[in-house]
Amino acid sequence: MVELMNATSLTREGATQTAQNEVVLNAAYINGDWIEIEAPATDSDNASFDNTNNHALYDPNSGKIIATTRLCTSVHVETAVSAASKAYNSWSQTDVRERAHYLNTIAASMEQQFDKLVGLSVLNNGKPIEEAKIDVGDAIACYRYYTNLITDQATWSEVSTLESGLRLLKTYAPVGICALITPWNFPMVTTAWKLAPALAAGCTVLLKPSEMTLLPELMLGNILSKIGLPKGVVNILPGAAEVGAAMTSHPQIDKVSFTGSNVVGEKVMSQAATSVKDISLELGGKSAIVVCADVDINHACDLIIGGIFTNAGQICSATSRLIVHQSIAEQLFETLKAKTESLQIGDGFDADTQMGPLVSVQQLSQVKNYFDIATTEQLTCLTGGEAIDGAGYFVSPTIYTEVPTTSQLWMEEVFGPVLVSTTFTDNAEAIRLANDSKFALAATIVSADEAEALEMALQIQAGHIWINEQQIVLPEAGWGGFKQSGIGRELGGDGLSAYQKSKHVLLTD
Repeated sequence: MVELMNATSLTREGATQTAQNEVVLNAAYINGDWIEIEAPATDSDNASFDNTNNHALYDPNSGKIIATTRLCTSVHVETAVSAASKAYNSWSQTDVRERAHYLNTIAASMEQQFDKLVGLSVLNNGKPIEEAKIDVGDAIACYRYYTNLITDQATWSEVSTLESGLRLLKTYAPVGICALITPWNFPMVTTAWKLAPALAAGCTVLLKPSEMTLLPELMLGNILSKIGLPKGVVNILPGAAEVGAAMTSHPQIDKVSFTGSNVVGEKVMSQAATSVKDISLELGGKSAIVVCADVDINHACDLIIGGIFTNAGQICSATSRLIVHQSIAEQLFETLKAKTESLQIGDGFDADTQMGPLVSVQQLSQVKNYFDIATTEQLTCLTGGEAIDGAGYFVSPTIYTEVPTTSQLWMEEVFGPVLVSTTFTDNAEAIRLANDSKFALAATIVSADEAEALEMALQIQAGHIWINEQQIVLPEAGWGGFKQSGIGRELGGDGLSAYQKSKHVLLTD
């Protein structure tokens, strides 16, 4: 873990001071400069302004407004596309060692501001400090990984020996100008997953971070200015749906990479189709955790809790469907209930907090709606099932047992700390239940028999599977799913390939 530079930033007061003094609000980062977002004039004669476009940023722990800012419009997208287009010819031809140097310098700058980025994440996202530390560390590791990967990639490779007198060579070119749209649940992390390989490949970028968690994301603009990244290579547009739509439908954008809900993902796909853009989508999940009969109950329960209650369940890969062997179900649920009810729920800045709040009042409303559906469906609630009274957007960690596969809670992504469960009697049934979803992003298998677990992993439909391990995501491992969980892969070599096009050259030997 990175050594903290200034522990005072890991208090609410310190993080608030960082937000006030260092985060540039009411501005977009375009062509290497912060450009003020002007409020729209309602009356050109007296130049009075309409303040309705002010956007509030909230502290999920208290429900209070941290700051207000203005958001970009489609006009800013046009300016940013122009800047990215002008920068592309030079950046795409920049030596890979120079691009790698910038990536490494971004990582170093994030290390220098590690505690500030952690504090802003806790303040604006609500997650516990320890989780925010992991996030910032993961983002740094991602930039470092692509620093090394692009340096090691050969400029030319010979495909194979052909007919006498002919040679076939292969190289890679950047896909072009990219629109990157990231979600609110992992600020900085998902940004790094997209931005690092895009820059490594030689692409120029329009980045739209979630308007809900702008405080940690906007610090990136300061970092890019400090390290002297060429103007126009990265443009950061704090905006809502209007900006996203303008980016994904713009004729000069060559690729769209989006992480978010399926509802929005379908719109993004449709908008990108108008000019046949390259597209990557990382969408929903309803991942399964399969617990076999031979497991250590305590360890299994720790994996179950980590898979569903980390980040208050606001994880696309959350293992929100528990499938447990019938012979150990009673003992497991008894232990799981006790462990769940002992979790410390509270302020992310409290070092003892194990689960923080949901990110917004809208997310709180969504999870409460699923509690109501569970009541209507008469599901058996082992623990939880209610919002926690008081300030902030807190709900209790919740477990439902004996949930039928026809239940809305079994089929739909809640995106909150809500676990549904059922039992199985043999591996074939467990695999069938695990695959009983329109999503196929991830899965966890808990078993004392590694060979058996690997055999199950071959049959479970998921892009990433953990065996007897928490949801650790390494930069080297490709990330993405099957079915309606999306298109394409991020991270690993696949993540770099997503921003490159192969080129072949046939020549005389």
